[in-house]
This record gives sequence, C-alpha cells and structure tokens, in this order.
Amino acid sequence: MKARVESINRFFYPDVMVTCDPRDQETVAYKRFPKLIVEVLSESTEAYDSPAETPYERGDKFADYRQLESLQEYVLVSAKRQRVECFRRAEKGLWVLQGYGEVASDRTFTLESIGFTGELATLYEDAIA
Repeated sequence: MKARVESINRFFYPDVMVTCDPRDQETVAYKRFPKLIVEVLSESTEAYDSPAETPYERGDKFADYRQLESLQEYVLVSAKRQRVECFRRAEKGLWVLQGYGEVASDRTFTLESIGFTGELATLYEDAIA
C-alpha cells in the first residue's frame, strides 16, 4: 500500500503502515493519514530511510514523512542485528528517539502509537543468523 505525502506530492511504499483515520477509506490505492510507519532497513535502503547523520546524505524519507501531521511514530527495524529505533512525535513537533536492543537487557519494544509491546526475539525469529 502506498503512503501519500500530499504537501510535497510524493508517494512511498513503507514496509508497514497503520492508519485509523476514516478519511483513508476514501481511497483504495494509497493512504494519506498514517499514524505509524515501519521500515525494515537493508544495506541498500538504510541511508535513505534513516534519520540524518548529515542532512544531505541520510534521512530524506524521514524528512518527507515528517510532513504528515497524522504521523505519530516512525520505526526503523535493523536487518543486521536485533535493534529497533522508534522516533515519536512529541510536543511542538519535536521527534524523540527511543532505541530498543541497544543493551543486553532490552527484550521488548513498544509501539506507543498503537499500544503494542512485543518481544525482540519474536520479531527477529528466523531472521538473523
């Protein structure tokens, strides 16, 4: 399913997208009001999907997604190691990062926008050697 960022007239294909907005039932080809977007990072997409280390090289997609007023959470799932990064919209439009799997005691991750908590081991079951 495509996500449309109307303000810049662009479409994206996120790996997972959740919308609860009834206006998204008006279209069958794309959604305009996602509250959660999840991207699984691969070597070929990591630089485009990930937030900026330097603004001209990394994070272009996240910059575009931030134009979506409905978006509450942008989640990046590493394909190389058990690591999940959740960027959450806070007050005044600031985005706050919470990382999971960065320390050995991290066993769960939470997607606050949809009230979901999961096990990292389950998320990565049969996925990483």
